[in-house]
Amino acid sequence: MHKIRCYQKEDKEELIKLIQLNIPTYFEESEENDFAEYLEKYKEDYFVIKDKSTNQIVGCGGINYFFDESIPLARISWDIIHPNFQGQGIGKQLLLHRINHIKNKGIKLIVVRTSQLAYKFYQKAGFELEKTEKDFWAKGFDLYQMKMNL
Repeated sequence: MHKIRCYQKEDKEELIKLIQLNIPTYFEESEENDFAEYLEKYKEDYFVIKDKSTNQIVGCGGINYFFDESIPLARISWDIIHPNFQGQGIGKQLLLHRINHIKNKGIKLIVVRTSQLAYKFYQKAGFELEKTEKDFWAKGFDLYQMKMNL
């Protein structure tokens, strides 16, 4: 198992490098600025996962909360895994960590807004597809909104 800890401001530069490594495969170029702004202004619970042997950050992902909805919900946000570490269970470990974190807050609904490129990952974890929208994030990056009831 890799080590998961809360995001610290000193992590920002390394996380920007992570998203850059995933452009254009999983993110459109303009999303780099959106991610930087998210880290500065909109993150609530955000986690990094470090490789146990090198202590390098190899992934990150967050949670945002919406208590003012008719059903309070948590949204999984900005999942990014280093390309050299994808397919090794790191994303799953980070996702399960956040699901458990959300359960401990008593929230019963989790939403993730992802793209056609990553939705199968969430589907395997038990999320159900709610809706899609073509070119939502950017041209060629469609919205796949998914949910999980706890």
